[in-house]
Amino acid sequence: MTTHLNGAPWRKSNRSGNDAACVEVALLPQVTGVRDSKDQGGPVLIFSTTDWVTFTVALKAGAL
Repeated sequence: MTTHLNGAPWRKSNRSGNDAACVEVALLPQVTGVRDSKDQGGPVLIFSTTDWVTFTVALKAGAL
């Protein structure tokens, strides 16, 4: 895992239920990390904060 996210607070949606088939997100000032909740030590996708905000706004607007 990238050192940017060591000790980062990871969270998952409260809509994901109790199964482990979901993603977790770590929101930091400079970057946002996304990982598979079933493989917390595995690969992490890293997005700039600007890109993450653009993505989530588009999702909420139904554009994606």
